[in-house]
Amino acid sequence: MSISFEANFDGLVGPTHHYGGHSFGNVASTSNANKAANPREAAKQGLAKMKALADLGYKQGVFVPQERPAIGLLRELGFGGDDASVLAAVAKASPGLLANVSSASSMWTANAATVSPSADTADGRVHFTAANLQNKFHRAIEHAQTTRSLKAMFNNDAVFAHHDALPMQAVFGDEGAANHTRFCHDYAKAGVEFFVYGRQHWGGAVEPQKFPARQTREAGEAIARLHGLSSDKLVFAQQNPAVIDAGVFHNDVISVGNQRVLFVHETAFLQQAAVYAELDAKLGGGLQVIEVPLVQVSVADAVKSYLFNSQLLARADGRQNLVVPDECRATPAVWDYLQGMLASNGPIAELMVFDLKQSMQNGGGPACLRLRVALQEKELAAVNPHIWMNDALFASLNTWVDQHYRDRLTEADLADPQLIIEVRTALDELTQILHLGSIYPCQLA
Repeated sequence: MSISFEANFDGLVGPTHHYGGHSFGNVASTSNANKAANPREAAKQGLAKMKALADLGYKQGVFVPQERPAIGLLRELGFGGDDASVLAAVAKASPGLLANVSSASSMWTANAATVSPSADTADGRVHFTAANLQNKFHRAIEHAQTTRSLKAMFNNDAVFAHHDALPMQAVFGDEGAANHTRFCHDYAKAGVEFFVYGRQHWGGAVEPQKFPARQTREAGEAIARLHGLSSDKLVFAQQNPAVIDAGVFHNDVISVGNQRVLFVHETAFLQQAAVYAELDAKLGGGLQVIEVPLVQVSVADAVKSYLFNSQLLARADGRQNLVVPDECRATPAVWDYLQGMLASNGPIAELMVFDLKQSMQNGGGPACLRLRVALQEKELAAVNPHIWMNDALFASLNTWVDQHYRDRLTEADLADPQLIIEVRTALDELTQILHLGSIYPCQLA
């Protein structure tokens, strides 16, 4: 029998991590705009989570940041001269543009791509489609680098298939795995792929009124075709527009699933009972739904605490561990609910609480930071072996962060020409540590 795993690949926070408030619809992002950030602390908080999960025996990999500021893009927009001149000119003409092209948002690898394991696909390969993230400019510039990074991590065409991002149009708005969940009885066997969308471009009548619906049904349908997924193992559900307007910009802010467990707020979807029934039927029975009542946890508290932007991690005893941010402990209604849930002796056996404040203040919790990839043993052997977290890599990356990251960064600092030198030096060394080859613009020029 094939041994299978679900691996997590966490985004390593980049050196230009700052609070720019770029993400309209993400309450945490916009409410913390213009505060001073600490990139060094942010990276170390993320590394600590990766190491803790690796120490527990989970397959934990590292996903590299992107080169920022995106000087090449600024040149395409008409800013000329050497790098220092480009930075000075854009800082004077459009500081908002400079902040956007300096965003470290690629650390949230739940938005990097949608992944279908080999057990689900027609050709028996693991498929990746980089997300176009077309709804937000600072994220829409990520997909080309995301594809290069994925190909360097999963570099075997016999085992892995890589697809470019969908067309950069609103009709195919795609936010990656943040709106995609897979349910299964066994990671090595065919599962049910669950695509959640905020609006349907053709034929849809209901959508949010305050904040944008970033994911479309059409995007999920296109990815399902590209990945060769069977219709009898697909479920599409529309996110409740009211919760999008309350700040739930992705499905992973209102629900999370793994194996047979769905942990979800009662307001998450339209026609929620029918969604449960279809998931259970296509799974072949056995779906375990933990529905959090509105009377116990408000949508506002769910968003503030990121209760559902959590990770469900399979245990050997068939139950799950739940990884949550420290903000859950600081939100009384949420913490009370979690204690009661644990006492019920249900599918979730243990809470794991992490301090991810630097990421949280920018609008991303534990689930945002990781891309999930179900792998069978032979596929695991085809992954770049240097990206797996272990004692040596943890020590090496912490030393690397100490050498190259600032402990304070504001938007005003983004125009510092020394910063781009620091970033490029850091990334060049990082690709050597992780044996990724030349993947960055500064290396490909």
